[in-house]
Amino acid sequence: MAEGRPRHDYDLRLLTPFLMHALLFQVVTGLTRITTSYRAIEIDVSYVWYGAISSGYALLPIFLAIPLGRYIDRGNDSAAIWAGSGFQLAANVGFWLWPDNAFVLTFYSVIAGIGHLFVMAGHQTLTLRCAGPVSREGVFGWYMVVLSVGQMIAPALIGWMAGSARLPPTQPLFALAMACSLAAMALALSMRPSKAAERVKKDQTPVPLGEILRVRGLVAVIVASVMTVASLDLAVIYLPLLGVERHIDAGLIGSMLVVRAIASIFSRVLYGPLLRMFGRTPLTFWSMALAAAGYVMIGLNLPLFWMFVACVLMGFGLGLAVTVCLSNVVDLAPAQARGTALTMRLTGNRIGQFVIPFAGALIAGASGVGGVFLVIAVLLFGAGGGVKAVLKQR
Repeated sequence: MAEGRPRHDYDLRLLTPFLMHALLFQVVTGLTRITTSYRAIEIDVSYVWYGAISSGYALLPIFLAIPLGRYIDRGNDSAAIWAGSGFQLAANVGFWLWPDNAFVLTFYSVIAGIGHLFVMAGHQTLTLRCAGPVSREGVFGWYMVVLSVGQMIAPALIGWMAGSARLPPTQPLFALAMACSLAAMALALSMRPSKAAERVKKDQTPVPLGEILRVRGLVAVIVASVMTVASLDLAVIYLPLLGVERHIDAGLIGSMLVVRAIASIFSRVLYGPLLRMFGRTPLTFWSMALAAAGYVMIGLNLPLFWMFVACVLMGFGLGLAVTVCLSNVVDLAPAQARGTALTMRLTGNRIGQFVIPFAGALIAGASGVGGVFLVIAVLLFGAGGGVKAVLKQR
């Protein structure tokens, strides 16, 4: 380290509540998403409705993401987090009070999806304001670590409450998600933009979307991001259904998701050293290939031990892949349009979350749930190969 260069440049007054909110919001999201899947099974919806409930989470956000990115680029990241936390709270009140049929579950999923979009877009821009150039990759790493911890806590709670039952108690779980949403809302309202934040002037001309998309490698990175996020989402959605199909109780499925989350935490703690060791492009490709191997193992109906091994591979690979894809978007995008680029990434993620669950439902209906995991594996490997082909020198 050069003499006089700071060891870190974190803004701890912003970073601390930000990480606390990210952790709690991820717990809420995990509780809501997994419990919604079990509630859909409980009321015996068709595969088509099961896919619609999952896809509803991404429906409206597809049309809101780009205007939201422009809004955030004007310095409104905290306001986006406030609004998103409010949408999530409203959705969880609905899930708790009226989870009676497939239509209302789809409606609440849409509201929750809007909330998730606003919060995640705000979070991703706040990562840039929580530190300067020295510590920026460290913020990405720790942000992803707390997301993984939240992903671990939610299924652990569900597995604990389910015990050895085939289905967990959905009503108490929705009540817990609503209580956590209230706490997340309070944390959101405590966050303010950093005084050191570089705010974009309102009269500044936005960078055109076409110019952003023409940045070499950005489209390939966004496609890779779509596949990593959709793969994470589909594992949460379809592992409970796979457990029912293969007669695996809810407690064991919850344990698999916990193992996956622990592997993600471990990988994200190692993210900085691995990035320096391998570089962006190799780390992107090999992490996605590792995750693809895990999805193949899940799809092949192997014994229970190997399903847990597969969850380790999925968690470690996707933990790295999601983190490096987020960092790649920030690294490639123009500085004055990073909020828009990040919401373009989220738009792609939402399109994937909208289209792929429907495709998954058709595959599950034709070949069983294991077929969904095999298709995911192929798409993950292909997207990682696309990044490697376009960004050979990074």
